Amino acid sequence: MNVLDEWLGAAAAELGLAPEDVRRDLILDVARDVAHNVVRPGAPVTAYLLGLAVGRGADPAEAAARLSALATAWPAEAKTPAAD
Repeated sequence: MNVLDEWLGAAAAELGLAPEDVRRDLILDVARDVAHNVVRPGAPVTAYLLGLAVGRGADPAEAAARLSALATAWPAEAKTPAAD
């Protein structure tokens, strides 16, 4: 087990979540897409938004796919250093 897996297990337990509910790769993929295609600080905030949507009943895979699609289609002209 690596440090990330240990942390996620401990954080999930702290919040009363089952370890199998943690969709690590799905979340990291969305965060990567946002960080690389939109703006880095958007990655953790988008992960939070994904969590809110899932908490309100959205399907995790569908919501993640929609966010990744939005991020990868983000206009290049909007990707400026000033956006950080």
